[in-house]
Amino acid sequence: MLRGAVATSGLIPARLAAKMAPAVRVAVAGAEVRSPLLRALGMPGGGIGCPVPGRKACFCSESSGSSAGSDPDTPTPSAAGEESEGSQASSAIAPTIIRPEDCHTVIALPLQHQPLFPGFYMPISVKDPKLLKTLVENHKRSFSYAGAFLVKNEEDTGSNIVTYSDSKKIVHDLKGKELLKRLHEVGTLAKIISIQGDQVVLLGHCRLRITEMVEEDPLRVNVDHLKEKPYDKDDDVIKATYFELISTLRDVLKTSSLWKDHVHIYTQHMGDFDYPRLADFGAAISGANKLLCQEVLQELDVSKRLKLTLELVKKELEISKLQQSIAKAIEEKITGEQRRYLLKEQLKAIKKELGLETDDKTALSEKFRKRIESRKEKCPSHVLQVIEEELTKLQLLEASSSEFGVTSNYLDWLTVLPWGNYSDENFDVHRAQRILNEDHYGLDDVKERILEFIAVGKLRGSSQGKIICLSGPPGVGKTSIGRSIARALNRKFYRFSVGGLSDIAEIKGHRRTYVGAMPGKMVQCLKSVGTANPLVLIDEIDKLGRGYSGDPASALLELLDPEQNANFLDHYFDVPIDLSKVLFVCTANVIEMIPGPLLDRMEIITIAGYITDEKMHIARDYLEKNTRESCGIMPEQVEVTDGALLALIENYCREAGVRNLQKQIEKIYRKIALQLVRQGVSNEPSREITLVEASEQPTSIDFATKLEDKSLRSALEEDASVPVHVTPTDFSCENINVVSLTTNSEIDHNEHPMGASKETSAEENATLMNTSSKNEANAGTKKVIEALVDKTVEKVVVDASNLDNFVGKAVFQTERIYDQTPVGVVMGLAWNAMGGSTLYIETAKVEEGLEGKEKGALVVTGQLGDVMKESAQIAHTVCRSILHEKEPNSRFFSKSKLHLHVPAGATPKDGPSAGCTMVTSILSLAMGKTVKKDLAMTGEVTLTGRILPIGGVKEKTIAARRSGVKTIIFPSANRRDFDELAPNVKEGLEVHFVDKYSEIYDLAFPDESKTRAS
Repeated sequence: MLRGAVATSGLIPARLAAKMAPAVRVAVAGAEVRSPLLRALGMPGGGIGCPVPGRKACFCSESSGSSAGSDPDTPTPSAAGEESEGSQASSAIAPTIIRPEDCHTVIALPLQHQPLFPGFYMPISVKDPKLLKTLVENHKRSFSYAGAFLVKNEEDTGSNIVTYSDSKKIVHDLKGKELLKRLHEVGTLAKIISIQGDQVVLLGHCRLRITEMVEEDPLRVNVDHLKEKPYDKDDDVIKATYFELISTLRDVLKTSSLWKDHVHIYTQHMGDFDYPRLADFGAAISGANKLLCQEVLQELDVSKRLKLTLELVKKELEISKLQQSIAKAIEEKITGEQRRYLLKEQLKAIKKELGLETDDKTALSEKFRKRIESRKEKCPSHVLQVIEEELTKLQLLEASSSEFGVTSNYLDWLTVLPWGNYSDENFDVHRAQRILNEDHYGLDDVKERILEFIAVGKLRGSSQGKIICLSGPPGVGKTSIGRSIARALNRKFYRFSVGGLSDIAEIKGHRRTYVGAMPGKMVQCLKSVGTANPLVLIDEIDKLGRGYSGDPASALLELLDPEQNANFLDHYFDVPIDLSKVLFVCTANVIEMIPGPLLDRMEIITIAGYITDEKMHIARDYLEKNTRESCGIMPEQVEVTDGALLALIENYCREAGVRNLQKQIEKIYRKIALQLVRQGVSNEPSREITLVEASEQPTSIDFATKLEDKSLRSALEEDASVPVHVTPTDFSCENINVVSLTTNSEIDHNEHPMGASKETSAEENATLMNTSSKNEANAGTKKVIEALVDKTVEKVVVDASNLDNFVGKAVFQTERIYDQTPVGVVMGLAWNAMGGSTLYIETAKVEEGLEGKEKGALVVTGQLGDVMKESAQIAHTVCRSILHEKEPNSRFFSKSKLHLHVPAGATPKDGPSAGCTMVTSILSLAMGKTVKKDLAMTGEVTLTGRILPIGGVKEKTIAARRSGVKTIIFPSANRRDFDELAPNVKEGLEVHFVDKYSEIYDLAFPDESKTRAS
């Protein structure tokens, strides 16, 4: 409210009040009559109010230029020889040497924030030493007057942007004409009351206008004294403005007691308010902008000045009301919160006295003790000791301290873990095998290993924690196998992925000193499952990261070591935890990415993937069934043939897993669902339609129906060729026929044989043409049903011919390029991320009869790796040796430049297993002979012609079967791997195991071997 009245610096000195006292007493003695303004405001007229501390403006007995003065330094009217209005109140004042009216040249003092109004005090700070010295000298010589002028705002800067210190500094640096340009022309003649240090207290007398500059430093100017323009005191407009201003002041007094002190002091020092004084008073004590106050100071028209002041006071009144409402709302809010808090505290105290409730610490302690009480016998002694110590510590802590929250969270974790709580395991091998077969098809080696584990547990009477790693390509069911193992063993299942994990705290937990610290994943697992022997699936263990927070792979060593995890130590718990009963199952795509020490602690079970036959069974028995149910399609509404599934597997889903196969089957069934819905099929529960026979009514009405659902009635009207009218009916039981509507196909099959429905309808309509109205109604009803029956939906059939309409064009083409490979081309077998594939190695002669470096050169292409390039050089050397042995006189290699290429040049290839295939390809070109039809081979060859073992036997065998290969050549060392394959994989294949390339030569070129034998 009184922002303008708040002091910016300093208070009125004590001796100033002493000097003012005589004048005040004289003024009051001469004016005992109660002020009209005080009477209008309803305030008492007696007593001198005390100045409010902290004001920037105060009041004295000095008057404005248009009213009588009572300054002790001002001469009396008799001494001056003239008499003015109101001079009787100051007849006791002693005359002074200099009068304010005689001051026409004064020092200009800049005012930063508000203009000085006549009759008000204002303390200012003078930082210019020369100016301050001049003021002190003038004050000592009794020339204690100066001009106070408000500083203008800078042209390019708003008053609210420049800070107080910056603007003060800028003004103090200005001198002479620059300072004069920054000052408003109209100011106030001020008397210097006191000077203490650089603090100067001014008292406003009358208005001035600058005419010219006399001296630059300090700035001294000539001024003219301004007086108000003559005005009519009886003017209605002035009176109305005056009384409205008084009324507004009265409203303001109701909202702020500080204004009352202003009114008391001003009236007791200045006498009664006249029109100009009231305008100056309202503008001076308002918190308005300094420019608005300057407008009031410059205005000499009393009527306009009153209006300007009225606007300022009105604004202050609105601000006061807003301030009061805000203060009231905040006070109510604070009071309500305090009251609610006190009531809650009282309620807690009452409940505590009655024994109905305890405090927070006691309640927490009881909750923790109750948790651990039931498991006290199973809980380890060292854990119980830590819990008791933490409970004792909790009682000594304040509930508001941060340590209290840390301790309570620690106790919460300690008491919630399933110490010694183990789930009852099921060691029934037959049940476990049944569950594994229900969830997965094939994977006999994995199932056999799980059954072995269960059998050992049955013989020992208890199971032991193991670490199993399931390795295989994506989509082969590694994660779902872990879930099936948990179900077979009747263990709780928990899964967490460590792919991309780079923080060791995720495994070992955080230290409790950190804000927001939490235990590691294993402790969270035990809390989640509620047992100490769950099955924990650690997914994507080959994708562990490593960052600045440590190496998680090293942290897993303790977790996955059966000799160490019996005393696993979590950083948060700092208490050993027994994880020896936990069964860990890890999954990985590439075991080579797993660190060696970690891999050494795990038992690897490789899942190579599924062959076509296995995928067919999985798709038919699992994927298709689940997808059809999830799409809401009935089995009789769709048929996916075996040919379609086979084409889908061969041409769209060749990868080792079945995840993409599931996506493609879902895509097919979504399109089928859309097709059925467009045909009007709905598999929602069937609704009953009650058809009511019409009672005797006029013949213009065909028949009447009563439908339970208006939507069904609308459907009947659309499908039937006869109109449906609703009429009053006879609701007797004899005349009601209830017909339960099922699907259209069922009505078709049961009610009307195909091809005979239309003929039957025609015969019935002809027979019943001349019957009674009741029979006509029945005929119309049958006709409505027949219209529904005729609307049938055909079964959607998906076969190999229309498969591309559902899943688009084939992604894979046949890998077999040649029915019979030409000279220089041999089929090899390779392993890749999708399982296995066949690839051709082609060799061609570029030029013949070359000399120099080009003689006998070999060029290889096909984006081959370094290992495969070395295999090509080895094959080239071996071929030269074999050809020299077979055909000593052949100069093929010495005169020819060869080019060896492996098709699919965009696919990177590497590995040593193509060595024997390269040798056979080069020999085929050198001898001009083709290899045996439907032959594929794989194996690494040495310079001496030995065949070394390779990997991926199962994948390569599956790829050979897919390409129609009948004869396969493997290294002898891989015989064991081939014997472990399922019979359906080996079925129909002729497999040869070799140790030397000479054996491959006899198999690849049978005609040559027969010739040699003959």
